[in-house]
Amino acid sequence: MRIGIMLPNWIGDVAMATPTLRALRKHFADAELIGLVRPYATAVLAGTNWLDRLIPWEHRGWRAIPGNIQFARQLRQERIDTIVLLRHSLMTSLVARASGAGRIVGYERTLGSLLLTDSVPIPKRDGKLVPVSAVDRYLNLAYALGCPLESRHLELRTTPQEEAAGDAIWQWLRIPTGQPAMMLNTGGAYGAAKHWPVEHGGNLASRIATELGMRVIVNCGPAERAAADEIVRLAAHPLVTNLAHLPSPLRGIGPSKAIIGRMQLMVSTDSGPRHLAAALGVPTISLFGPIDPAWSTNYQPGGVKLRLNLPCAPCGKRICPLQHQKCMRDLSVEMVFAAVQRKLVGKPTRSAAKAPSAYFPSDFATSVL
Repeated sequence: MRIGIMLPNWIGDVAMATPTLRALRKHFADAELIGLVRPYATAVLAGTNWLDRLIPWEHRGWRAIPGNIQFARQLRQERIDTIVLLRHSLMTSLVARASGAGRIVGYERTLGSLLLTDSVPIPKRDGKLVPVSAVDRYLNLAYALGCPLESRHLELRTTPQEEAAGDAIWQWLRIPTGQPAMMLNTGGAYGAAKHWPVEHGGNLASRIATELGMRVIVNCGPAERAAADEIVRLAAHPLVTNLAHLPSPLRGIGPSKAIIGRMQLMVSTDSGPRHLAAALGVPTISLFGPIDPAWSTNYQPGGVKLRLNLPCAPCGKRICPLQHQKCMRDLSVEMVFAAVQRKLVGKPTRSAAKAPSAYFPSDFATSVL
C-alpha cells in the first residue's frame, strides 16, 4: 500500500503536521508513506523517519500549470493508493484526482470537495469557521483514516550534516562554547501586520544582553536582513548579533534547525521559527497580534503566548487596515522582557504534550494583556 501525504506550504505548518505523520506511520506500519512537499520545505523533515521518501513539488510560479500536469503524471506512475491532503486548495484536489489514487482524503471545500472520496467537515459555528489549530486539523484527517488518538507534541530532528553546519555558524558568530544564547525573531512571511517593531526588538535585545548577560541571536529570512541589521545597531551591545550575513553554505532551513535547537529560549512572532523551536524542545514566548492564537496553537508545554485585548484584534489581515498596528506595537518591551525573566528563572520543562482529549479541541493557554 502506498499513501501520499500532500504536506502544507509553510515550514511552521510542516512542523505542526508532524503529529499526523507520526500517527500515520504507527497505524500504517507496513505501508510506503510518500511526502509530497514544496522543495524548500524538504529540509524541515530531514532526520525524521516517518516518511519513506519525499517527492518535491513546486506548485507556484509561471511554470505551475505544466508543472502540475507533469507532477500528476509522476504520481500516476507511482501508483499511489491513497492521498491525504494537508494542503487545501482546488489545485491540490485536482492533482490528487489526476494521480489516479483510489482514495483522496481532505476537508470540504466549495469545489474541491467534489474531487474527494473522503470529505471531512470543516468546523463552523453560525456559518463561520471555528478557529482550530493546524495540529488538530491535520490529525483529524489521520483519524478519518482510522488512526488512534496521537500525542499533539511537535517533533523534529537534525542530521549530522545540519549539526556540522550549526557548529560552523557558532564559530562564524564567534560565540564561545557553552555560552547561553536565546533567539529573537521579529518578522514573518505572512505580512507586516504580524511584525514586532524593529525598535522594540533592539530595545529588548539590549536589555537581555545588558541585564541578563545572555547572548541574543536575531533570526531573519531573506527579506528581513535589513531589519535584523537595524535591531543589532539599535541594541548596540557586543552580545547581540544576527544571522543576516551568513555565508551561502550555512544558510537554509537545515542549519537554522541546528542553531534554533541550541537556544535556551525563543522569542518570536507567530511565524515558522516558533514552531521549529517547539518541535526541537526549545521554550518559546510567542507574540500575537492580527491572528487568533487558536489557529496556530502548537501545544508546547509551558509555551507562553502574549497578546493584547483590543477591539480591533484579531482582524486576520496581512496589513493593518487601521494603519496603526497597535496589536503589535503596544506589546511593549517591558511586557516581553518580564516574560523572558519569568521563563528563564522558571527553568521551563521540555517534555512532550499529552494525547488529545477531544475531537477538534480548542483549548489553549494565552496571556491576554
